[in-house]
Amino acid sequence: MPIQEVPPGSIVKELSEELKKLEAIRPPEWSYYVKTGAHKERPPEQPDWWYVRAASMLFRIYRDGPVGVSRLRTYYGGRKKRGSAPEHFHKAGGKILRTILQQLERAGFVIKTEREGRKITPKGAKTIEKISANIKSMARGG
Repeated sequence: MPIQEVPPGSIVKELSEELKKLEAIRPPEWSYYVKTGAHKERPPEQPDWWYVRAASMLFRIYRDGPVGVSRLRTYYGGRKKRGSAPEHFHKAGGKILRTILQQLERAGFVIKTEREGRKITPKGAKTIEKISANIKSMARGG
């Protein structure tokens, strides 16, 4: 299985390019103005950050699934600067994560389970494995 032999960053990059082609995954109008969590000072500066986050979440569900919104909020959270006071950890916002999960469901990459959250579908797993195989073959020079 080539997924462990490929750097996750390159998988997420290629997967985000693949998700841009889909009609089901589109950033909402409000996504250009919101922060990703209370620990952030400014909104994301990358123009395609929505697709990168969706690809990262899909890869995360593939590796660690089934995953719920609460665990994803913890994963994407970070340290909040509080002036001269010590930093504290804050979870990421949930609206962005829930919206992306709903879009991934509509695209057929993840499915909602009864209790554990979302898990990957065969279509989603096949897409990630195909991308990792392509990256591995390109690295070998093929």
